[in-house]
Amino acid sequence: MRKILRFIDKVNTLIGQLFSWCALILTLFVTYEVFSRYALHQPHAWAFDVMNMLYGALFMMAGAYTLGKNGHVRGDVLYGFFSVRLQASLDLLLYFLFFFPGIIALVWAGYNYASESWVINEHSTITANGPPIYPFKAIIPIAGFALFLQGFVEVVRCVICLKKGQWPSRDIDVEEVDVDKLKDMVHVSTQDIIQADTYITEKNGNTR
Repeated sequence: MRKILRFIDKVNTLIGQLFSWCALILTLFVTYEVFSRYALHQPHAWAFDVMNMLYGALFMMAGAYTLGKNGHVRGDVLYGFFSVRLQASLDLLLYFLFFFPGIIALVWAGYNYASESWVINEHSTITANGPPIYPFKAIIPIAGFALFLQGFVEVVRCVICLKKGQWPSRDIDVEEVDVDKLKDMVHVSTQDIIQADTYITEKNGNTR
């Protein structure tokens, strides 16, 4: 069982890392399109569709990755004050009440939505001769299935937490910068930073 859960974690992490490149590709593409439109006077009618599909693919396929890293936005005004067992109990309840029904509906509806698009060879109607969008719509049920599998992993984590009284560890990938941890690593206190700011401000004032 542990091997299966770790495999799901690793696969969704790999998917998230792979689709994160869409952010860079989208940035470069938008930059090129702006240059082409205003400097070369050669806009591309299909550019808007491509931008939408790149962003949509990134947004959908990063869902399972974000869930696996516990990165989704949570209304934790009260949640953070609860004991870990109560947190796990609430998470477990909410997964079965809302998460799994919603994700199953997403996979079901997304599959029908994508299959119809493939059957009719659907193209974008935003512009004339728009690009094909059926491959993009196929991402919907795939992303939903990945979320469903990751949700199963999270349920197991809740059960482990209820048994052991602490949350099981997660694989570390990318973390936001924690200022307090960074200060501890370099042995710098808040007072040191204030003194440095004061010194730089006074020095700049004297040189003007």
